[in-house]
Amino acid sequence: MNRREFLSATALVAGGLCAPGLLRAETPVKLGVLTPLTGAGAQDGPRMVQAMQAVADEVNKAGGVLGRQIELIIEDDQTNPEAAVRAAQKLVGVDGVPVIMGTWASAVTSAVAPVCWESRTCLMTVSGADSITQLPHQGYIFRTQPTTTLQATKHAEYIASTGAKKIFYVAVQTPFALSMKDNLETVLAANGASLVGGLVYEPSKTSYRSEIDSAIAAQPDLIYLNSYSPDLTVLLKDLYRAGYEGARFTQSYAYTAQVAEGIPAEVTDGLIAVQPSSDVDSQAYTLVQERLGAASPDSYEAQATDWISLALLAIEKAKSASGTDIRDTVRLISQGEGVKVPSAVEGLKLLREGKDVNYDGASGACDFNEKGDIIDCRFRYSEAKDGKIELIKIV
Repeated sequence: MNRREFLSATALVAGGLCAPGLLRAETPVKLGVLTPLTGAGAQDGPRMVQAMQAVADEVNKAGGVLGRQIELIIEDDQTNPEAAVRAAQKLVGVDGVPVIMGTWASAVTSAVAPVCWESRTCLMTVSGADSITQLPHQGYIFRTQPTTTLQATKHAEYIASTGAKKIFYVAVQTPFALSMKDNLETVLAANGASLVGGLVYEPSKTSYRSEIDSAIAAQPDLIYLNSYSPDLTVLLKDLYRAGYEGARFTQSYAYTAQVAEGIPAEVTDGLIAVQPSSDVDSQAYTLVQERLGAASPDSYEAQATDWISLALLAIEKAKSASGTDIRDTVRLISQGEGVKVPSAVEGLKLLREGKDVNYDGASGACDFNEKGDIIDCRFRYSEAKDGKIELIKIV
């Protein structure tokens, strides 16, 4: 072997020995995002993606996680369980992500959940149906959205506080909407009101006049419309045409600014809308405002910020980007006696210094029970006035 051949062989051996280390440093940490970019949830999905990307960009500029950059692999669940399962299988089987963040509709989350726990992939979601965390998910689900039980309790207490005594429940056929009814009935009864009837309707119809006539026949003081935006628009117009003058109550994800702009003010005036509230007084929420350049980021943007922050802090704490390690470490960086931090960047710095952290999020304290549900949160109530959405209070 001459000198040139020796040097070439030595370079190849050295390159082979160093390649795994170089590959690890250069290979990004891939995180999965599965959220509705089309379908009924399309007004919320893109904003959640934007919030997560803003955190990823901020962390990447500060050096990434485990010395590696972060790459979000984004898929559209189409607000459709079948499409969501296909996308989840791709994220898990092809991209090898340790966490999937962003499922919105409860039917979608219920369908995707088995894909996640069977592959030991964490799932972070905004879906509210109680049934989700009752699945045998082995600890792989973390939900920052309040459960149906918690939401129904707060909604019923507020409705009773308005003086309404007879409530009729109109709901789209989804796991979340269906499980709300029994909880509402129990809490209303405990607060001196009653559920005088309810019905479940098929989505995407051009008229709900027969459903509206059934609701009005029960002579309710208030009709609770648990709907998606396209259906809510039709329901509100049918209520107006039918001459109903009682109160109406709905979710803020259904009555959006776009819906308000598309319906005459006289059709919507007085409508009460509710949503889980961000922790608007927290430093973490202020940071979301700054990242997004938005005066009032909503709870979905706040929760999306918290998902990716929790995942990154868990990865750094565990020194591993695996779904099981994230599952086992989330509570170590969000609950306990560690230094309270409002951002992933601040928490990552302290973890690298060997300190414990307690992430307090933009959506509130990210404290989870044994099922993976948040323990408590605030709620935001608004009212439609002159075609605009005005805040009533946050409790």
